[in-house]
Amino acid sequence: MWFKYFRMRIKKDIKSCKTCVYRQMLFGNLDDFEYNMINSARTERLYKRGEVIKHEGEKVDSFLYLRRGMVKLFKTDKRGKEQILSINKPGDFVNLLSIFSKDNYKYGIEAIGDTLVCDVELEVLEYVISANSEFAKRVLNRMSNISEEIIENRFELSQKQLKGRVATILLYFCDDIYHKQTFELPITRREIGELITMTTENTIRAFSEFKRDGLISIQNRTIFILDYERLKTIAKSG
Repeated sequence: MWFKYFRMRIKKDIKSCKTCVYRQMLFGNLDDFEYNMINSARTERLYKRGEVIKHEGEKVDSFLYLRRGMVKLFKTDKRGKEQILSINKPGDFVNLLSIFSKDNYKYGIEAIGDTLVCDVELEVLEYVISANSEFAKRVLNRMSNISEEIIENRFELSQKQLKGRVATILLYFCDDIYHKQTFELPITRREIGELITMTTENTIRAFSEFKRDGLISIQNRTIFILDYERLKTIAKSG
């Protein structure tokens, strides 16, 4: 029934999905009709820093694709303390590991800057997956890669001492997010502590020592990496 309704509301203009710079990451082998389906079921939503996109416990009913900005995935314990699980950047499929659960979110999703999210109706995505085996394989492959990346990143962090963990996060923003050695830190020292499972006090101490040793300079929220190679060595050695 929903499919008949969809056919009546297809958009003629499908440029927004077909011309998306991140299209090849997952949607590269869809035909025009399938692009049309995704585009028709897609809503663009803007979020400001600190806005919760999905609450822990909320029903999973859509597929979230990050077009601009950054978000954090986090869990909250019984005492109200947050643990950041990961930080997602543009081009990431934020909730891909949850779309087949038919359940509620086991984590919350919050914008950590001005963020644009494509929200696709899950029912439509499921239809395209069932109709296009190559697309289904790409989805499964992407899910496997995300799972392996999360496991690897969490394991690597757990093997490092305080300085190694902080250096790793700074290099993540430098190399993977901003692609430059001067950038505005999008999260607070407290949030970095939550991400690397260290206290805020210890995280601040590591920043102070990096600054004292000439590895970085800090001006308000802006980080200047002054000695990239030494920072990389600390991150590797842990």
